[in-house]
Amino acid sequence: MMETRLALLDAAQEMAQKVGYNAFSFNDLARRLGIKPASVHYHFPTKGDLGRAMMARYRLSFLGRLHEIETGTKRARARLKRFVGLFQSALATDRLCLCGTLATEYATLPAAVKREVRRFFDDSEAWLARVLEEGRRAGQLSFDGTAPGAARTLFAAFEGAMISARTFGEPARLEEAGRWLVAGVSPR
Repeated sequence: MMETRLALLDAAQEMAQKVGYNAFSFNDLARRLGIKPASVHYHFPTKGDLGRAMMARYRLSFLGRLHEIETGTKRARARLKRFVGLFQSALATDRLCLCGTLATEYATLPAAVKREVRRFFDDSEAWLARVLEEGRRAGQLSFDGTAPGAARTLFAAFEGAMISARTFGEPARLEEAGRWLVAGVSPR
């Protein structure tokens, strides 16, 4: 029972990251897993329920990866580089960040899914702001303005660079943008 639920979340996440949330249906999921559409509805009564669970799981997993970055290195610049690596690893499988994908469809998402997307942005930007502020205090990073403002700018730039890299089929665009953005907050 739990295996089917997890398989549905995995399949839905992959489909959302590759083709978008609005581009697949419960019938698509059922076909993909070789189950009946009623089985999908058993685990997730509505697509909004599925989307909320999928995004919440993704957000918690991402937070876990941010924790690994934080415990794996103390240098702010290295943390930022590893953050860019999270985007690169998704792109390597021809996927976009789930949050970025859902953000492009934000106007059509159910309210519960919208809340999870916002929480993802809030969590990611708060983590970046903390890294930026700690890095500035330690003399490892330098930037104008506030850490939250810089974090919002960096996060938006990373998401945009990923979309551009996928659009052109050129992962190097994301790598280049990541290097440029990290260098932009590094002391000269």
